[in-house]
Amino acid sequence: MAQQHLDPTDPTATEVTGDALAGYLRAQATEFLRALRLHRENGGGGGGAPARAYAGVAENGAEESVDAARALRRSARRISGSLHTFRPLLDTGWSEEMCPELAWLSGTLGLEHAYESRLERLLQALHRLSGSTALPAQAVPTVAAVDVAAGSRAAGAARVPAGSGGPARPAAVPERGNLTVGAAKAGALLERQLTLARTRAHSTALQALGSSRFHAVADKVAVLASEVPLTPAAPTTDLRPLAGAAEERLTDAVAALPLLTAGHPYNAEALVHGLSPDPSPHPQDGPWHQVRLLLRLHRYALEVLCGGSTPVDVRLPAAGQALNRHRDASEAAAAAAQAARTPRIAPATAYALGVLHADQRHEVEAARFAFQQAWQKQTVNAP
Repeated sequence: MAQQHLDPTDPTATEVTGDALAGYLRAQATEFLRALRLHRENGGGGGGAPARAYAGVAENGAEESVDAARALRRSARRISGSLHTFRPLLDTGWSEEMCPELAWLSGTLGLEHAYESRLERLLQALHRLSGSTALPAQAVPTVAAVDVAAGSRAAGAARVPAGSGGPARPAAVPERGNLTVGAAKAGALLERQLTLARTRAHSTALQALGSSRFHAVADKVAVLASEVPLTPAAPTTDLRPLAGAAEERLTDAVAALPLLTAGHPYNAEALVHGLSPDPSPHPQDGPWHQVRLLLRLHRYALEVLCGGSTPVDVRLPAAGQALNRHRDASEAAAAAAQAARTPRIAPATAYALGVLHADQRHEVEAARFAFQQAWQKQTVNAP
């Protein structure tokens, strides 16, 4: 696939040396330390009962603490991504030690928000699929709703009782009614499971921020804010070949994606193993998650070349949003499937979870289609 290359008038067309990398890493380390200070000032640095975050009314400083934790993750990701892309220009032992620690920190801090967003996404989907009166009434199911209902029968037929209907029914109204019956219980089950997971993630994050492991990372970042361990040749080495290699890895990964399959609005094959006893991640999703990671590394590399300003690659915003949507829908579908495996749940609840799973797999396919459109459109428009 043809790749859009940087325009000669672009600032990254001129040589950018290791000094720019050092400046970028110092800036990100400074942001990390600033976010850490704000997090501690707002009571998020350690101790305390995790349940206080779920009290109906947020405590003073809770929102600031969440924003500070998000800023910590953002800086940690950028430092880690830059170390990965430009590793030949940095002290080998130091970078190999820092990368996994920053990945651990970013992942630990992101879990609570991930569970919260997942629950919100699933409850909104249940709200929409059950035809709540809070939403505009629909006398005729949409094409997506019909696809979702059909997919749920394919994916979860073993969990649907024989009395709930069969292919001979002329309309989907009984299915909608059956979904509505189970939607409330399905929502309650998801809320219990994901709120528990979120509470545990909150406790884990607090423990991590108070651990000696985190303090060691913070100490290294504090040193990084003033002293970047570059190799002797780095200050005069051009960064563009390493940034170009990151772009090539992204291009190769995108070229390997099944974009023709993604061109179809609904991929029924994605439901084959959706509610199977195997809890492993969906086999189709891995390459797309990898592209999302490589797209992020490419974006960070451009930030280094541009001095931290907005990347010049105009493909990134729409493509990144589509891949984020893909990740969110994929994980939400997995959560619905996991809930459907709960022992001794009512048939109507299992049915609602099957429809919900199919709906989120439909969102996965829609996100892949959106990525395909964004990526190929920019490729066609490339000079």
